[in-house]
Amino acid sequence: MEPTFNETISNGGNPQEMDVNAPYAGSEFQYVYIMVCSFLVWMIIPGIGLLYSGLARRKSALSLLFQSFMILAVVTFQWMFWGYSLAYSRTAGPFIGDLANFGLKNVMAAPSPGSAWLPELVFCFYQLLFCACTVMLVVGGAFERGNIIPSLIFSFCWATVVYCPIACWTWNANGWLFNLPSLDFAGGGPVHIASGCSALAYAFVLGKRKHHGQQAHVKPHNTTLVFLGTVLIWFGWFGFNGGSTLNASVRAMIAVFNTNTAAAMGVLGWVFVDYFKHGYKFSVVGACEGAIAGLVGITPAAGYVSIWLAAAIGFITAAVCSLMQNVNDWIHIDEGMDVFKLHGIGGMVGSFLTGIFASSSISSLDGGTLAPGAIDGVGIQVARQLADIAAISSYSFVVSCILLYILKYIPGMNLRISEEAEMIGLDHHQFFEEQIGDWSILDMSIHGVVRPAAVSAQSVTPSSEKAKDHTVSEDSAATSSA
Repeated sequence: MEPTFNETISNGGNPQEMDVNAPYAGSEFQYVYIMVCSFLVWMIIPGIGLLYSGLARRKSALSLLFQSFMILAVVTFQWMFWGYSLAYSRTAGPFIGDLANFGLKNVMAAPSPGSAWLPELVFCFYQLLFCACTVMLVVGGAFERGNIIPSLIFSFCWATVVYCPIACWTWNANGWLFNLPSLDFAGGGPVHIASGCSALAYAFVLGKRKHHGQQAHVKPHNTTLVFLGTVLIWFGWFGFNGGSTLNASVRAMIAVFNTNTAAAMGVLGWVFVDYFKHGYKFSVVGACEGAIAGLVGITPAAGYVSIWLAAAIGFITAAVCSLMQNVNDWIHIDEGMDVFKLHGIGGMVGSFLTGIFASSSISSLDGGTLAPGAIDGVGIQVARQLADIAAISSYSFVVSCILLYILKYIPGMNLRISEEAEMIGLDHHQFFEEQIGDWSILDMSIHGVVRPAAVSAQSVTPSSEKAKDHTVSEDSAATSSA
């Protein structure tokens, strides 16, 4: 029998007086499954760090690895402090929750608001990791020129005023998009569209990078890191989508299958476009971006569509994103991590296609959810999805801009590093003793012989650093090509 929530013991009861595990007897596999999915989702966070580190230039790569852990730390505190309550409190309004669960008050063993099969503590932890992944995506908009401390302050504020309200709209039983209803299985809106549009806002407010004519300005410095990051993201996405049923039903299994299918077809879609676009040549980074685009596209649809339609969603989303390769030039914003292209545009495509392809024959595999789309004769669902896209994209971009401008004009809150610091790189400017990769060819003695061209990291001048960066860029480009 399904556990039921009792308002008189909203925390699930006193474990010293009653057995709080009793309501879940015989169904423990449900919350164990979600905990395993949580561990998989956790892997996405360092995966994004590795991906971003490989896409950035070498001199700012370490800062992105560092931020993946720091953002997880900041968001964990925010979620425990008031984030969970603002997103998922049972007494929430249509736009944002209240502080009924402030400081995780009464969040323990009672059946969760997401699924009665899960203790609320398990549900809270799972959703915490969604928020952390989303915030990590957003800070990609500031790469190579965003000050780290202000970015962490922004992360806390952004999670509070952007992510939590949108999560409440979409997944809280009182949310206005939930009751519209729009269909968003695992985060096409709160995770992808919101992060893509907010990263675009971050890049817009900071302004373009200073590249000083460097040839590798838009080239990834380490394709291996990009590949490893994508592997962790793909692997983690099985938990991201597979756990979003919030139970271990057949629907969860098809969500996992759809996730792999869409990512694989995304690789084909992106590589197909690249192959003809770039003179019958391939790109490892392009294949990685295709996989991510496929994952983004299937996120809102994974538990609503059949396997072959998941393949179509992955292929279409990746092909569209690949064709948008020059979107940053079109809008004149230097969002070099492609967060808007992959997650913003990809999320919009996936959400739109969900409205077309969603079928009750798939959603009901969990034993009760009916979510028909246009393919089932409910054409109005496409309009609902468009309302979802418009609301989330506009809210996330506008509110992010307002928040960033407020922080920008607070005395001492330098959102952007100085031009000199940008020239030498975030790693030299904001870290001590640590550097990514082997810099010995430039600034160390090898076997007791000091190379004539060696440059000390402690005595960098703008002109010498420019030369050094150019040398490193060429070396990195050659490595990537190899």
